[in-house]
Amino acid sequence: MVVGAERSGFLLDSNVIVAAFEEEAGVLDRLRRTPTEQIFIPAVALGELYFGAMKSRRVGENLERLEDFAAASNVLPVDETAARFYGEVRNGLRRIGHPILENDIWIAAIALRHGLALVTRDSHFGHVAELRI
Repeated sequence: MVVGAERSGFLLDSNVIVAAFEEEAGVLDRLRRTPTEQIFIPAVALGELYFGAMKSRRVGENLERLEDFAAASNVLPVDETAARFYGEVRNGLRRIGHPILENDIWIAAIALRHGLALVTRDSHFGHVAELRI
């Protein structure tokens, strides 16, 4: 697998973003110490967060908070290069017998495409070859 040019930065998984929204001290402290231009959000994780907001009891409040967050974030879309990484990641996981959730494959692909380290609480990302966690 060819990995994208390594950047200095971090791609946040949705579970880390939720922890920040819940004001977990350790997560907030680390985010505050990291320059904003080094923190990226995958569009796929943003979709997961929108789903969570829409099924919540405080839909309007959560959507507004999420829209403010998205507007202030460096959101990375899925592009043709990320799609190729998706295929490579999914095939690699198939070969070793460790499938993971589709959205997580896309998130890993975006991290690889941009050469970013993934910040997550999900251990299954450890099965993705060449992904920095």
